[in-house]
Amino acid sequence: MYSLRSMACFAGSLLLCFFAVSCSWMRVEGSDSALPPLPADAEDYAPLAGFDAMAIPADNPMTAEKVALGRQLYYDSRLSGDGELSCYSCHLSEKGLSDGRPTAIGAFGKKLSRNAPSLWNIGFHWAYYWDGRASSLEKQAAAAWFGGNMGAKDRADEIVAVIGGLEGYDRQFQEVFGASATAENIPMALAAYMRTIIGGNTAYDRWQAGDDTAVTDAAKRGYKVFTAAGCAECHSGVLFTDMTFHTVGVGWDPNQGTYADPGRFKVTGAEKDRGAFKTPSLRDVVDSGPYFHDGSISSLETVVRFMAIGGVPGLPNADPKVKRNRLSDGEVNDLLAFLQSLDEEADLSQAPEQISR
Repeated sequence: MYSLRSMACFAGSLLLCFFAVSCSWMRVEGSDSALPPLPADAEDYAPLAGFDAMAIPADNPMTAEKVALGRQLYYDSRLSGDGELSCYSCHLSEKGLSDGRPTAIGAFGKKLSRNAPSLWNIGFHWAYYWDGRASSLEKQAAAAWFGGNMGAKDRADEIVAVIGGLEGYDRQFQEVFGASATAENIPMALAAYMRTIIGGNTAYDRWQAGDDTAVTDAAKRGYKVFTAAGCAECHSGVLFTDMTFHTVGVGWDPNQGTYADPGRFKVTGAEKDRGAFKTPSLRDVVDSGPYFHDGSISSLETVVRFMAIGGVPGLPNADPKVKRNRLSDGEVNDLLAFLQSLDEEADLSQAPEQISR
């Protein structure tokens, strides 16, 4: 695992850089326009000021051309088994890069068991999915593509042939990978694009950078509540997540004495991880509900009050970081105002022009 030198603190300026926003810079078939640069040096890819460089796999280096190809694929519904869903379908800009559903709906209308997590700053993470079962963004992209999300497993060869048979795509794959489209290099391109989904364009960030007028007085008070109540122990750093796994009691069945979803336990087999799930980022949290791995709470205020009392009491593997607090209604309202200041303003809703030949 790599280190992030700012994970333990919130202070300091954050220079904002955006690559995956609403601009239609994508080079498509028939266009000779030059690609803009990556949001950071490809050899030392550090798109968040004050952070260590993002860990980029040696076998999948960042290039502007690869990211352009990945963005094209990310919005292309022809990747899915039923031809109806793109990657973006489950990570909508207006829904905080989630989908607004309690649990995701995959290809062929399949109801999935977990909530679609937000993707802000996903390239800085070291484990993917709510249970952390994927160890790289490439593996996550492949699993989502072949699995229930995109449902391509039984049609992978056909889908690859369709994508590779389009001259506009084939030219890009040849340029980027020196080969035609394959089931291996499509996830690599997708992962490269997702590493450019960088958050940081919020009122909170402008406030931290020195603009004292960027947030309301209520949000400033809420930030003090956030730190004093210990929320920052798990929702830490400018990513607002410690990227580790915690039990708060969501899904606990007291009658059965266990969890409906074993969570991280299914990956590690460690009893302490039973019912533990990855800490979600709080960036865009106002828009990314319903909340928790099962989407069981639709109201952010309800989430705040649930976490303020320490989640479900008396769990056999209670997390010591999840503390009980007594917050007044005014403190809850201030905390909600602070969370509102984390609303990301970048718009990722504009898809590139689809390659048609």
